[in-house]
Amino acid sequence: MNKSILAAGTVAILTAVVLTGCSSGSSDDSSGPVTITYSNFISNGGNEENLQAIVDAFQKENPDITVEVTTSAYSDYFTKLQTDLAAGTQSDVFDLDGGSFANIQANGVLAPLDGVDASKYRTSVLDSYNVDGSQYGLPTSFSNVVLFYNKDLFDAAGIEAPTSDWTWADEQAAAEKLTDTAAGVWGDYQPISYNEYYKTVQQAGGSFLSDDGKTAAFDSDAGAAAADWLAGKSGTVMPSAADGAGTPDFDTNLFKDGKLAMWHTGIWMIGLVGDLPFNWDIAVEPGDTQKASATFSNAVVVSNDSKHKEAAQKWAEYLSSSEEMVQVRLDSGWELPAISDDALLAPYLEKTPPANRQAVFDSLEDIAVAPQLGANSQQIQDAVNNSLGEIAAGRATTDDAIPTLSDEVDALLQ
Repeated sequence: MNKSILAAGTVAILTAVVLTGCSSGSSDDSSGPVTITYSNFISNGGNEENLQAIVDAFQKENPDITVEVTTSAYSDYFTKLQTDLAAGTQSDVFDLDGGSFANIQANGVLAPLDGVDASKYRTSVLDSYNVDGSQYGLPTSFSNVVLFYNKDLFDAAGIEAPTSDWTWADEQAAAEKLTDTAAGVWGDYQPISYNEYYKTVQQAGGSFLSDDGKTAAFDSDAGAAAADWLAGKSGTVMPSAADGAGTPDFDTNLFKDGKLAMWHTGIWMIGLVGDLPFNWDIAVEPGDTQKASATFSNAVVVSNDSKHKEAAQKWAEYLSSSEEMVQVRLDSGWELPAISDDALLAPYLEKTPPANRQAVFDSLEDIAVAPQLGANSQQIQDAVNNSLGEIAAGRATTDDAIPTLSDEVDALLQ
């Protein structure tokens, strides 16, 4: 799984960053050989050698620049970053993710990146790190959520496979026809959770938070529709909690056993599912009034205090867009780079299953923007999960639960 899916849990730490160690920036001293430091979490847990291969290739092309790498586990990384930012000892270049970027950038510790060739990147992912027309980060990788489906079940039922034009209504109709509880076959599976809810609110044309991020905005027709969409599947076209839904690996095993027709999950499951004794594929997730795909990304940024900004940006661009980086990532199965050149991505796109890997990149055309929840992020997510769970279990109605949840979220927002 992409580590940035956990990013919301880091927000409480990052909002406490002390700014006394930050300055308005330093002059770039890039005459002669320079050494830049790079702190990362992206390579931790098995990709350290892959990162080193990219470093080696960069240093071969840029013999006057040495990159010193520090790698930390994701669980420790942001605590260390907070300490470094407070002391002014942060690396020249360091990792952030989509959930932590906004708070860090707002504190003025990032250098704007000049002269970036935006054409090298997937626009929607690159724009996630653009503020008021200035680029403050470059995406190094992404993962997103798509619709997996069992082609054999669709064929047996005489139903056309999902397409990029599908809506919720199309998905619901297919799920009802494909569900056969007597045979233990379910038509659909989508986690009833915060991460799915904020996305489906956007698919229904609404927003989880107000434009200024200070109040909840889901006590609306779109918010009610999203809650009904998720909770209404439980026990009808989707297993309920009583059936085991939500327990570890339940949905994975159900799909692998050929008992699940459609499955909303991340592209990180492609490698884990692999070859199966039936045909399967993926498609862009259906939306209601619009498309909105959950996307998680990591990025590199340059410290505003760096004395070697030019060299630091050169490394950041290489790490995020070079052909050598792409080759290393694709060869090793490391998370996908957010580059725009489909020719470089051909080895990934041509690999099967699934046949329609293009859906991974098509999903980036309409990204569901993750709300910035502030210091009480985890409490807000827990409140959403609990409220949706009560609706799914039939212990609460959407009309009652969503307004109550909205008030609870308002009180938690900071």
